Amino acid sequence: MKKTALLLLIALVLGWTGCSSDSTVEVKNLRLEMKENPLGINVAQPRFSWQIASGKPDLKQTAYQIQVAASPEQLESGDGLLWDSGVIRSDESVLVPYAGKALESGKPYYWRVKLATNQGDTPWSNAGSWSMALLDDSEWKATWIGEDSLSNPGEEIGVAGGNNKTRLAARYLRKEFAADKAVKRAVLYISGLGSYEAYLNGKKVSEDVFAPMPSLYYKRIYYNVYDVTGLMAPDKNTLGVILGNGRFFSMRNPGMKTFGLPRLLAQLQIEYADGSQATVVSDASWKITSKGPIVANNEFDGEEYDARLEMEGWNANGFDDGAWKTPDVMEAPAGKLTAQQNPNIRVQETLKPVAIFERPDGKYILDMGQNMVGWLSVDLKGKKDKPVSMTFAELLQKDGSLYLANLRKALVTDIYTPAKDGDFSWQPRFVYHGFRYVEVSGLDYKPELSAFAGHVIYDEMATTGCFETSDPLVNQIHKNSYWGIRGNYRGMPTDCPQRDERLGWLGDRATGAYGEAFIFNNAQLYNKWLQDIEDSMSPEGSISDVSPNYWTIYADDVTWPSAFFYVADMLYRQFGDDSAIRAHYPAMKRWMAHMEEATMKDYIMTKDQYGDWCMPPESQELIHSKDPSRKTDGAILSTTVYYDLLNKMVGFARICGQDADVSGYESLAAKMKAAYNAKFFNKETAEYGNNTVTANILSLRLGLVPEGYEGKVFSNIVKKTEGDFNGHVSTGVLGIQHLMRGLTEYGRVDMAYKILTNETYPSWGYMIKNGATTIWELWNGDTADPAMNSANHVMLLGDLLIWYYEDLAGIKCAPDAVGFKRLVMEPVFPDGLDEVSASYGSVYGEIKSAWTKKNGDFSWDITLPGNTTAIVRIPKEYNVTVGNLPGVRKVSATEGYMEIEIGSGSYHFGK
Repeated sequence: MKKTALLLLIALVLGWTGCSSDSTVEVKNLRLEMKENPLGINVAQPRFSWQIASGKPDLKQTAYQIQVAASPEQLESGDGLLWDSGVIRSDESVLVPYAGKALESGKPYYWRVKLATNQGDTPWSNAGSWSMALLDDSEWKATWIGEDSLSNPGEEIGVAGGNNKTRLAARYLRKEFAADKAVKRAVLYISGLGSYEAYLNGKKVSEDVFAPMPSLYYKRIYYNVYDVTGLMAPDKNTLGVILGNGRFFSMRNPGMKTFGLPRLLAQLQIEYADGSQATVVSDASWKITSKGPIVANNEFDGEEYDARLEMEGWNANGFDDGAWKTPDVMEAPAGKLTAQQNPNIRVQETLKPVAIFERPDGKYILDMGQNMVGWLSVDLKGKKDKPVSMTFAELLQKDGSLYLANLRKALVTDIYTPAKDGDFSWQPRFVYHGFRYVEVSGLDYKPELSAFAGHVIYDEMATTGCFETSDPLVNQIHKNSYWGIRGNYRGMPTDCPQRDERLGWLGDRATGAYGEAFIFNNAQLYNKWLQDIEDSMSPEGSISDVSPNYWTIYADDVTWPSAFFYVADMLYRQFGDDSAIRAHYPAMKRWMAHMEEATMKDYIMTKDQYGDWCMPPESQELIHSKDPSRKTDGAILSTTVYYDLLNKMVGFARICGQDADVSGYESLAAKMKAAYNAKFFNKETAEYGNNTVTANILSLRLGLVPEGYEGKVFSNIVKKTEGDFNGHVSTGVLGIQHLMRGLTEYGRVDMAYKILTNETYPSWGYMIKNGATTIWELWNGDTADPAMNSANHVMLLGDLLIWYYEDLAGIKCAPDAVGFKRLVMEPVFPDGLDEVSASYGSVYGEIKSAWTKKNGDFSWDITLPGNTTAIVRIPKEYNVTVGNLPGVRKVSATEGYMEIEIGSGSYHFGK
C-alpha cells in the first residue's frame, strides 16, 4: 500500500477526513523548544509547540500531524520529508518531540502542523523553521585568539594587597575575506569572552548585548549562532568584533573568580548558490588592537571612552590596519563549548528622564523617575580633551547629592572624552548600572532632558502577565515587582543590579521564580540557570549558594540550594516542561544523598547558614535582628525544606522513570516527619520551636503538622501576627515564601490583604511610601546599614505574585495538570478590594480574569485559550445564575459554591 493511501486510511479510522477545514480555527504561535524560528538548536529531538484559536467556544484539539523537511520546497510538496508523524489522535500541543530521521549539524529545517478539532480541521499551518548547532567539537576549525598582554596603555591590574581594581581596554579584531560567488546562506558561530559585539561589513550582526551568557567558564562556554546572509556583500567582506571584559576577566571585587584575558572564537560558514562552501575562522590571519576608544570597561565600575582614539571604518572593507597586531593564539577555555539555547540580553525599553537640576558644585543630577537597570545614551556638547562623567545611583541623600554608600566598592561611573569641541552622541557597550539618578559633570551648560535616554536591558523574553486592581497601592506593588524582577535578569537571576555583587544567589529565587513566571516567559533563562547550578556543584555533591559560583560558597545548608529543585518544578508546573527535571535528576539525587550524609542527625537537618534571612529587626537601624524570640531555629528551617524536597523527589523520580527511588524517599520523609515533631512540636500549645510565624507556617504548608493540629498551629500564626506584630509581616525570605497563600488557605484572606496594604514598617507599602519604585533588599532599607540596603532586590516578594495571580485573580493551574491545560479558578474577594483584572500568557495562549464586586453587584469575565478547560467556583452569596451559555459543560453546586466547568472561549458571569 502506498504511503499516502495508508495515511488516508489512518485518518479515516481516526475520524479525520482531511477533506475540509474550518476557517474559524486557527493554528498560531508555532514554537520549537519554546522559541520562534530558533537558530542553533543543540538537542537531537527538538520539541514542537503551537496554539489554536477559534471564534467559537469550547475548542478542543483531537489530532495533529507534523511534517519536517530540509527545505521549504520539500515541505510544501511533501516529497523527501524527514519526518511525517502521521495522524496522531491526541490533544497534545505543547513540547511534542521530533521523531524523524537524524538531524544534521548546522543544517536548517522547516516544519508545519495541521490539526483536527471538535470544530473542524485546519489547513497546514505556515511553515516554522530552525537550524541545528554544531553538534560535534571536531566541526570547529576556528582557534581562540586575543591579545595575551597586560601592557597596553589604559590598563591597570590590581594585585594582591593593591587596589582590587580592574581597568582593561577593549580588544578590537578584524578580518577581511572574499566571497566571490552568489551566497545562498551564511551563518556565524561566535563566542567572545567575556562579552562581544560583532559586525559584518560595518553593520551589527544582532541587537544582542553582553553576549554570550555568563557561565562557570571552566565548565561551560556558550556560543551564539546568527544568520548573516543578508549582511554579506559581493566579493570583499569584513568581520569585526569588539571584546569586552564581561564576567570572564577579573571582576575586581575581592573573592570573585577571574578566568583570563578576553578572547574570541568565530567561525563563518558560507554556502554558495552553486553548492560549494567556504569557512572563515578566527586565527592568526586576523588583526587586533587594544588602542581603540574603549580604554576601560567593567560592569561594576563603568566604561571609559576616549573619542580621540576612534578608528573610523575599522569594521568595514579597506580600513588600514597596518598598525594593528597579529593576534595571539589563546588557550582554549576548559569549559564545554555549548550552543546557547536561551536568548541574549537586549534593550527592552527606553525611558526619558523626568527632571534635571543643578548642584552647587556645577554638576547636574538627572532623575529618570524610575529605578531601572541599563545605561544612559547622551547627545551633548563637549570640549576637546575635557572628560564628561556620569555616575549612577539608586537614591539621593537629603542634600540632593547621590547616595553611593550602598554600592560598596562599585565605582559606577562612565566617562567620555571628546575629540573636539561640539556635539557628540554616545552610549557604553559593555557596562550596565542599577540607577534612578545620574550625576553628570564636565559640562559648562545645563542640558535639556531630551539629551538623555535610559535604555532598559534584560534577557530577551515576553512579558506575559498583567495585573490591575481598584487599589492603587496594590497596583504599585505589582509595578515595583515588575521593574525589580526584570532589572535582576542578567543571563542569570541576580540578587541586585547596582553594587559590587550582582550574583545568582539561589535563596532569592526558591519560590520567587514561580511568581516571576506569571509576569515573564522566563523558562529559557531558568533552564539555563539550572545548568549553572549543576555546573557549580562540588565534586562531593555540594550545591553552591551562588551560581555560577563566582563567589565560592559551599555552606551545605538546605534552604538556598532548594532553588535547584523548586525552579525545576516551576518549569514543569508553569510551562509543562519536564526536561529540566529529567536532565538534573541525577545531580539532585546526588545532592540529597550528600546532605543526608553531611548534615542529617537523627533525621534532623542540623546545619543552616542564613536563617530566615532579612526578617524585620526590632530596630530599624539593624540589618539582622538580635532578638532571639524573632529568630527561627535553623534546624527547623533546614528540616522542613528538606522534607519538602523529599516529597518533590518522589514526583521527580516518577517523571524520570526511577520508580525504584520512590520508596526510599517516602520512607525517609516519614521518619523525618516523626523526628521533627518529636523534637520541635509542642502538642499542648501547638507551637513549633519558639513559635515564630516562619516556624509555624513552614511546618503547616509543607505538610509536617500532625493531623488534627492544623487549625491550632494556624491560630498561633494569627495570634503572633496580630498580637506581637500588629498585623504586619514578621518573616524573612523563607517565611514570606508561604505567608500570603498560607493565610488565605486557612481562611484569613483579610489578614493577607492587611499585610499587603500596610503602609507602615514593615511592609511593601512602607517601601513605596518612602519613594521606592522597585523592591528593597530589607524591610527597613531606608534606615539600615548601607552595607546591605540595596534598593532593587526581589527576594522579599516571597509568594506574593503567586498569590496575586492565583488567589486574587483566580488564574490557577489545576493540581493534576501542568502548563495551565486545566485550571481551577477560585479567586478570593477581600473586603476593600472592588476590582481585579489580570491576564497571563500561558503556553496554550492568553488567560484572562476580571471580576468586580461593588454595591452588592458581582460580575466576572473569563477568557480561556483553545485546548484548555477550567473549573470556575463562584461563592453562592453572589447569586450568579448560569444560563445555557455556549461552552459551559457542566454546572453543579458544592458547599458554599456554584461550580461551573467551561471550555475555551470568553464568558461573562453576573450582572
